[in-house]
Amino acid sequence: MSIIKEIHVPDIGDFKNVDVIEVTVAVGDTIDVDTPLIMLESDKATMEVPSPLAGVVREIKIKAGDKVSQGDPILYLDVAESVSAPEPSPVGETPSASVAGEAREVRVPDIGDFKSVPIIEVLVAPGDHVDIDTSLIVLESDKASMEVPSPFAGTIQSVEVKVGDPVSQGDLILILRASGADAAAKPQLPDTLSAVTLAPRAPKPVGAPPPPPIKAPPPPPAVEASAPSFAKVHASPSVRRFARELGVDLTRLAKGSGPKGRILKEDVQGFVKQIMSGALAPTAAPTAVGGGVLDLLPWPTVDFAKFGPVEAKPLSRIKKLSGANLARNWVMIPAVTYHEDADITDLEAFRLQINKEGEKSGGVKLTMLAFMVKACVRALQQFPEFNTSLDGENLVYKQYYHIAFAADTPNGLVVPVVKDADKKGVFDIARETGELAKKARDGKLGPAEMQGACFTISSVGGIGGTYFSPIINAPEVAILGASKSAMKPVWDGKQFVPRLVLPLSLTADHRVIDGALATRFNVYLAQLLADFRRVLL
Repeated sequence: MSIIKEIHVPDIGDFKNVDVIEVTVAVGDTIDVDTPLIMLESDKATMEVPSPLAGVVREIKIKAGDKVSQGDPILYLDVAESVSAPEPSPVGETPSASVAGEAREVRVPDIGDFKSVPIIEVLVAPGDHVDIDTSLIVLESDKASMEVPSPFAGTIQSVEVKVGDPVSQGDLILILRASGADAAAKPQLPDTLSAVTLAPRAPKPVGAPPPPPIKAPPPPPAVEASAPSFAKVHASPSVRRFARELGVDLTRLAKGSGPKGRILKEDVQGFVKQIMSGALAPTAAPTAVGGGVLDLLPWPTVDFAKFGPVEAKPLSRIKKLSGANLARNWVMIPAVTYHEDADITDLEAFRLQINKEGEKSGGVKLTMLAFMVKACVRALQQFPEFNTSLDGENLVYKQYYHIAFAADTPNGLVVPVVKDADKKGVFDIARETGELAKKARDGKLGPAEMQGACFTISSVGGIGGTYFSPIINAPEVAILGASKSAMKPVWDGKQFVPRLVLPLSLTADHRVIDGALATRFNVYLAQLLADFRRVLL
C-alpha cells in the first residue's frame, strides 16, 4: 500500500524567493532518499534540494524560473506507507519507549547552525549492539569534530550513511532494532545542543575516501582554487566538491554543457582527461583577492631526508581546520597591530586581595582574563565600530557583547565564547571562562560554545612574551593580544617607581578601523585596567 506525500522546500537558511534554475526529476521518475529534486540559486550560493523520501514522482508543482522559499510545495511523491516519514514530535515531547524488536530510525540531532557537515568516520556496522549514548558517527565542520550518540539501545539493522556524506539536522543515519526494556528512547531532536554529546575530539585515522573514477597517474599538484575564484562559477555544490577532490580549478572551464552554461560533473571529467592527455597544461590556479590575483609560485617540494634524519607527523585536526581560516584572514584582511602598555599594579593588588579573602568569591578565583573581558566590553560600548562585521558594502553593528578567548589544548588552540558578557559580573566571567577552558582541554567543547563572538582576546601571559601580532578572527574586525606582565620602572614626575605593566597588542581591520581610532581604543582600554572604577562610568 502506498500514500501520496507532499514534499516542501526545507530550511534553506535566511534565503527567500530563491530562483529555481533546474528541476532535476520528472513525473513518473522513481527516486531514492537524497535524490536531488531541484536546483536553487541565490546571489550567494547554488543549492541542491534532496528528496527526504523514496518513491515515484506523481506531480511537480514548480518549474524552472519560479521563486521559492522555505515551506513552498515542490512535488507530490507516491511512497510506500512503511517508509513514509513519521510526523515529528512536538517540541520538548519525548517519544515513547521502544518496544523490543521494533525498528527505529536514528537521525542527526540538533547540531546548531551547521548544515551539510561531512561525515569523517562511521563507528558502527550492521549487526553491532549499541547502548544509549554509544557514538555512531563523527562529523567534522570547519570549527570542530562532533560525535553523534545513539538515542536508543539495540542492534544496528542498516547504516544509511558513509564516510564523506554531508548531513544536516534530521538526516537519517541508520535503522536500529530495539533490544528491550533498556531501549527507552531519548529525545531525537533536542531543543538545545546540551541535550546531545557533540564534542571536539582528538583526531583518529579516517579511512581514505573512494578514489575518483579516473585511474591514470595524477598530474603535478595544482593549487586548489580559493573560495573567491569559485564564487562566479555556475556549478552545483556537488560538482564544486567533486572538482575540489580532483584539484580542478573551475574557473578554467569557461562554460559548461548544462542549462545556462552550468558546469556539470561530465565537464569536470572531460577537463581532467584533457589535462592527462596533454591537451591542456596543469598550471596552478592564481588565488583571487578582490579585483586582482596573487600570482604565487608553487609551494616548494623538498626531500628533507637528503639532508639528515627526519620524522613526519600529521597535523592535528584542529590545526588543519584552523589553518585554512588563518591563511584566508591573513591574506584578505588589511590588518595593522597597535601596541600599548597598561599599568595593572592596583588591579593586580585588588585581584590578589579578593582571592585571598576567599569567602567573598564563593570559591571562584578571579583571573586577569575576567577583568580584561569586562574591560573589553566597556571599550566596545565606547567605540562601537569595534563591535561590527563587514557584510558586503554594509557594516553590521551588533547590539550584543560576546567575547571569545583563545584556550590552549593538547591538540591546539580553540576559541570558546563568553555570551552576553555585558550582563555578567567579574566572578561570573571568571567561573565561566574556567569551565569553558576545562571543557576545551578535555575535548568536550561543543560547536555552539565557539560561535557568535564579537571580539577575541588571545592571552599568552601565562607562557611569556612581550608583544605579538594576533591574526583577526573573521568576521570580527579586531582582536586583542595580551602578553606577560612585568615590573618596570615608571617615571611619576619626580622619580622612577616600580609598576606592573601589561603589554597589549591590538590588531584591527584597517577597512573599518583607522590608526587613530585603534590607538584611542587601546589607550582607553589601558585606562580601564589601570583604574577599574572607570568600567562603572
